[in-house]
Amino acid sequence: MNFRRLLKTALPFLCLPVALGFATGVSSETEITVGVYDFPPLAAVHESTKVEGLLGELLTELETADRDITFRIVHTSPKRRHLDFEAGLYDVIFFESLDWGWESRPVAATRPILMDEDVYVALNKPGRDQSFFDNVADRAIVAISGYHYGFAGLSTDNADLEERFRIEFSHSHDRNLNLIKADRPSLAEVAIINRSYIQMYLEQHPEDRALFLVSDAADQTYQLRIMARKGGPITAGTLEQLLLPLIEQGRYQQMVEQHGLQLPPDLASY
Repeated sequence: MNFRRLLKTALPFLCLPVALGFATGVSSETEITVGVYDFPPLAAVHESTKVEGLLGELLTELETADRDITFRIVHTSPKRRHLDFEAGLYDVIFFESLDWGWESRPVAATRPILMDEDVYVALNKPGRDQSFFDNVADRAIVAISGYHYGFAGLSTDNADLEERFRIEFSHSHDRNLNLIKADRPSLAEVAIINRSYIQMYLEQHPEDRALFLVSDAADQTYQLRIMARKGGPITAGTLEQLLLPLIEQGRYQQMVEQHGLQLPPDLASY
């Protein structure tokens, strides 16, 4: 066999590794879909593909730390988030309590990574003190649709809540605070706000500090985790490992404190 014929016969096999090299050169990057709803200052949703607040900063830090992972935001709502999870629209959701409707769903949770609590906010009128909140279930209440509240046994069924309480629903803490400021007791006597939000609001609006009476007692205190779909593209354990360097460096703690949030007592045991 002459050299030309030999080269012609061998050429496809000589090229095979090159072709395979191009075929396997596909990025190994893993895209993680993250369900996000408006829950300031933890997550502030303004645009269809962006999230601000603590969650926005944390996702940026995690992507920077691991270039093989990207997070894609899937907007949901407090009321719809469980249905969207069941529909497979996202695989991970940050800053959720195990008590908020996840007990029977196929999720695995990280250890607690954050704490916050809900408090009662009323108009600060002469003669009012902390006793105004003693029987808060008898007051006219404004709340966020789909949020879980301690006074209501964590129920999110609007029809049930409207039957049991005098309650008005909205999608904005600002609207609820404005209803309180409007002094319309037949509509709104008490707003239920997470403590980190009311602290942030009063820092931004110091002129309103004297207007509001904020309860010392909490409606509920919650420990928040990351929930990951069982069998999904990333596990709760892997999410903990991604977060660990930020905790060891103190960067995560700085972000949490900047947003007026609390760290769980056992965070140091990570």
